[in-house]
Amino acid sequence: MPEVQGFLTKVHNSSTEVSGAGTGFSIFGSNANALENLSRFIEAILFIAEEPVTVKDLQKHLTAATGLMPAITEVNEQLEKLIDKYRNGDFAFELVALAGGYQFLTKPDVEMAVNAYLKAHHSKHLTTSQLETLAIIAYRQPVAKSEIERIRGVNCDFAIQKLLEKELIRIVGRSEGIGRPLLYGTSQHFMNHFGINSVDDLPRLRDLEQPAENTIGTPNEN
Repeated sequence: MPEVQGFLTKVHNSSTEVSGAGTGFSIFGSNANALENLSRFIEAILFIAEEPVTVKDLQKHLTAATGLMPAITEVNEQLEKLIDKYRNGDFAFELVALAGGYQFLTKPDVEMAVNAYLKAHHSKHLTTSQLETLAIIAYRQPVAKSEIERIRGVNCDFAIQKLLEKELIRIVGRSEGIGRPLLYGTSQHFMNHFGINSVDDLPRLRDLEQPAENTIGTPNEN
């Protein structure tokens, strides 16, 4: 539990579709100025976006802005150039592929400054209880409340409710067991919040394969 909780704590502190939108066609490739504008438009959209933006959504927004539909290949080419630009340049942030889309994130070398700001200004801190509950759900999903409480050894009603309110978890179905209890899993917002593409990106902990009674994760030996 300490390792999982530590990982989550570290990261935590640190519309309508356009009709006929498809692969598009090349409208910018032969015009250098238009191609530069395409790159700047993509850069601006991603800069103000609060969540990862997919290539399809970029194509849709660019079509709405210009009246012309850029080809998916053109959008991807400009994204690759922006990724290289911010990866290699002297910037405090970079463009990364995240949760099926693209988003600007701060680089690891400025983590201390970002964490200090977030610690002072973030109004939605996760409590220890919520972090423990979230860790169990992340690694055991889909999981029922009774299983979470069996592992933690305490009632988890309040922690689960708060995690639902913060949209870090969601109800994914019902168990086939007695009473058909609700099953919980992590949400898309969970992946966005912790900067991962999927739950497969979470740290692998050995005893999650054969968990001990009422525990999750590897005890800290230090």
